[in-house]
Amino acid sequence: MARHLYTLIWIVFSPLLFARLWWRGRRAPAYRQRWAERIGFYQGKAAEQCIWVHAVSVGETLAAVPLIETLLAQYPQCPVLVTTTTPTGSERVQALFGDRVLHVYAPWELPGAIKRLFRAFKPKMVLLLETELWPNIVAAAAKRNVPVLLLNGRLSEKSQRGYARLPALVRPMLNAMTMLAVQTDDDARRFKMLGAREEQVTVTGSVKFDIEVAPEMAALARRWRESIDRPVWIAASTHAGEDEKVLQAHGHLLRAQPNALLMLVPRHPERFNDVARLIRLQNFALSRRSETQHPSADVSVYLCDTMGELMQLYGFADVAWVGGSFVPVGGHNFLEPSAWQLPLLSGPHLHNFALIAQLLEQAGALKLVNSGDGLGEVLVELFSDTSRREQMGSAAHGVLAAHKGALQRVVSVVSSSWDKSP
Repeated sequence: MARHLYTLIWIVFSPLLFARLWWRGRRAPAYRQRWAERIGFYQGKAAEQCIWVHAVSVGETLAAVPLIETLLAQYPQCPVLVTTTTPTGSERVQALFGDRVLHVYAPWELPGAIKRLFRAFKPKMVLLLETELWPNIVAAAAKRNVPVLLLNGRLSEKSQRGYARLPALVRPMLNAMTMLAVQTDDDARRFKMLGAREEQVTVTGSVKFDIEVAPEMAALARRWRESIDRPVWIAASTHAGEDEKVLQAHGHLLRAQPNALLMLVPRHPERFNDVARLIRLQNFALSRRSETQHPSADVSVYLCDTMGELMQLYGFADVAWVGGSFVPVGGHNFLEPSAWQLPLLSGPHLHNFALIAQLLEQAGALKLVNSGDGLGEVLVELFSDTSRREQMGSAAHGVLAAHKGALQRVVSVVSSSWDKSP
């Protein structure tokens, strides 16, 4: 009954979802494209016995890259279908994998849409990432005896409280899943509190620790830094309400380091032009990465208005501040800059990366600041102390190295379920 009510809500509000796509399409036209895929119509696309990986958006897609590469190598006879829900996630899948994987938007939680996807691609296994819990997808897979695995699973206390209000919907969904491979003991405990059985849950760690800097990426970073030769810091994945504080901090730093360069990377492409206007209004000399690969010496803010380059951009910087943390978004991935051995800075809102932030802070790799002025003061300190920057960067890389290995554990979970699948 609970799932029927849940489905009815989706049906009633689906016109509003189309309206929301149209509204977002004002600034990001890709939101107005491929609407048929949202309701399960995949013209000209089909497969037999695929592995379905649902990666949602850019962050989950990038985290899933090593897993997807492993699946392609380990199961060459089985197509890999990667679904996302956002145009930026879609662009990343196509850029990273091309025609090596199948790619469509995930269907909304409408039974007909999900049925059409299963008919078109005939998944042999469904792999959901992190917190992607979809009752109708899970129910459709269970009806067809298709294993459903949650990989790299995480569940914050806030999310656990929210799910706990819907036990009649959540408990049957969890019990219908084959395995939940979660990041931490706390995540395992929370899933069990929601109704997952003891034997369903295993702790594998986070595959995000299994990240490395590619040699060609490192070589490009060296060449870029040689061409710039000035203090550089990056404010990565900023959200509305954060850019003002970042620019405030940069103004503070410029008073001590007049040739410092800020690389400002908004999280969402529809904000690029708004952020450019803000930078100009505050009288910073601006250049945009979409227009030049190497900002001139008189530029103080380099707006990185391209997609899919964040990992590379970290390699151009001396210090990284990671966004989604001055506003209550919950933070973003610290491990990419850790792979580059960068000292890490963040605002206080980190509930999505609480454990990783705790490990980094305890190691002396991460410092939290509460304001633009506070960020500026710490930047001045770090750029006047090379030894401290190196110590923090080395500590960040040490945390990364100490927690590698989750990918292999996750792959073992997939392999075990594959061997038992019909």
